[in-house]
Amino acid sequence: MKRYLGNRKKLKIYIDNDDKSDGKPLWQAILQQAKEYGIAGATVYKAVAGMGAHSELHSFNVWSMSQTLPLIIECIDTEAKIRGFLTSIESHLQEALVTLQDVEVLLYKHPKFEQ
Repeated sequence: MKRYLGNRKKLKIYIDNDDKSDGKPLWQAILQQAKEYGIAGATVYKAVAGMGAHSELHSFNVWSMSQTLPLIIECIDTEAKIRGFLTSIESHLQEALVTLQDVEVLLYKHPKFEQ
């Protein structure tokens, strides 16, 4: 669909899988708000390992019952939409790294929008 093509912004939010918002996983709350806000697309990635501001290494351990792993939530939309969305979720972010990058959407195909 042509409305998704062209220069857009990619928002990346780095959090941990055990971060919470109102008792539920933070990634789930952010994804739900992205849907409600009308963000064009959002994906949550679970990392195998990572290190953040505390210089603590978080990695997968098969023997551990509780795992703290890094997550990346990636959203793509117009700059205005992304900045508005970030403002709407900022109060949920207790510890996070947020980045914004320029991207060019070259192709977007979905059967729902095929004519």
